[in-house]
Amino acid sequence: MNMEQTRVTLASGIELDVVDQGPKDAPALIFLHGFPESHRTWRHQIAHFSDRFRCIAPDQRGYRGSSKPREVEAYTPDKLIGDIFQLADALGIEKFTIVGHDWGGAIAWGTAISGQMNGRVERAIIANAPHPAIFQKLLYLDPHQRESSQYVRGFRDTKNDDLVREKGLVGILMQEVKWDRASAMEDEERAKLLEEWQDRAAAFGMLNWYRASPLVVPPMDAPFELPEDYQPPQLPRLTIPTLVIWALDDVALPPANIEGLDEVIDDLTVAEVPDCGHFVPWEAPEKVNAAMDAFLERTA
Repeated sequence: MNMEQTRVTLASGIELDVVDQGPKDAPALIFLHGFPESHRTWRHQIAHFSDRFRCIAPDQRGYRGSSKPREVEAYTPDKLIGDIFQLADALGIEKFTIVGHDWGGAIAWGTAISGQMNGRVERAIIANAPHPAIFQKLLYLDPHQRESSQYVRGFRDTKNDDLVREKGLVGILMQEVKWDRASAMEDEERAKLLEEWQDRAAAFGMLNWYRASPLVVPPMDAPFELPEDYQPPQLPRLTIPTLVIWALDDVALPPANIEGLDEVIDDLTVAEVPDCGHFVPWEAPEKVNAAMDAFLERTA
């Protein structure tokens, strides 16, 4: 499927390459990709939904051809969330449903929580991206989650910068990440990604998402307990209809992340996808599309 991109300049001056497909007056779905991918994470969903929804999918800040500020502070969550509202403004979209996977899901949680207040975000669809309140607790208390997240410490360690300069993103990925089912990706898509990962400025842009995040990932030898000064994030409950799609064989994000969601979300639907790794939008597209179809219909 050909997904042409247009260049959109946000009010902040940041420029994003954006797919904008489907009827301009249809309800809008804004799709946010995760690390280390692009708008193409959502290729199967855009093909499926763009006959009846306006499907918007940016390459987010720091990725591919979109703006790549150099300083770490440019990637704090408030700025990444701000990009999404400014993107909607630039495209003349008043209300939308936010859809996110992985890091895009983290930004989608934040977009949903802020957007429910001003009525701009009507629904949220999150795939394999932990809720901020649940995830931080797991990193303190759950050995499996903490071990699975040690790569974040590697991504944040500036001692690895020479490796990135020398070998691009591939160098640090090979060193820090255990890939689950990389073979599930089509050859052509993998070749495209490997080529994009050669861009050194984008490599540092992507890593800065981790470096600017307030998330604490303790080392494995730290005690498995909440710090004495621990305060759960002061986040309001999510009141808009929310669909959480969770692939159960995700090496980085075990299913413990969906436990307790009903305590922070009023209108929650959970769709579990067995026998599927982290990249559920393209590893199990039919199941993701079916879960989204049912949810979007019910909440229309």
